[in-house]
Amino acid sequence: MRLQGKITSWKDDQGFGFVTQNGADKNKIAFVHIKAFSDRSRRPKLGDLITYEANLDEKRRFRADDVKFVKRAPAKFSATREDISNTSPLGTAFAYLFCFGLVLAVFLGRLPLAILGLYGTASAAAYVAYAMDKAASKRRGHRRIPEDTLHIWGLIGGWPGALLAQQKLRHKSSKASFQFTFWVTVVLNCGALAWLLSKSGSALLQTIAGLIQ
Repeated sequence: MRLQGKITSWKDDQGFGFVTQNGADKNKIAFVHIKAFSDRSRRPKLGDLITYEANLDEKRRFRADDVKFVKRAPAKFSATREDISNTSPLGTAFAYLFCFGLVLAVFLGRLPLAILGLYGTASAAAYVAYAMDKAASKRRGHRRIPEDTLHIWGLIGGWPGALLAQQKLRHKSSKASFQFTFWVTVVLNCGALAWLLSKSGSALLQTIAGLIQ
């Protein structure tokens, strides 16, 4: 027999929560995992109405299996709304200005061409990493790419590609904790680049170039 209930607790970063059966004692809840959902096109959220089969686990606790949303929200509209509210147009404009300034600095000889190559390679790798993680999130049992790995790609210069992936793939753009860390890596990376443009940084680049030659 299928039951109907509401998700009364949900930890999206861990992929599980609890559902309370409609019309039942409020203490009668069942554990529900992201892998139990048949519809993986959108993430569950607090307050979602679902139908499910209640089974007992090895410790005789209720577990929700074969979970389905009662009424699917328009996922495309919902995702777009979240991205508009969490991905600022100023961030996109800053990324374009940064890339233009980077190319100009290389053209004027303020930075070596290798720096431009580093940003381009890291951005491409970051975009691919986001795409792979997005695909894995929709497939049951597939290993996700750790958030720390995504942040490392951004920190070493791949943040423009990461920002593009967040917008185009609608991935990681609405998670506040991820966005906070992401922009911290952007600030750190830009700070390091600004130092390379200073006298001390330029002297270091010249020394490294001399050693390579």
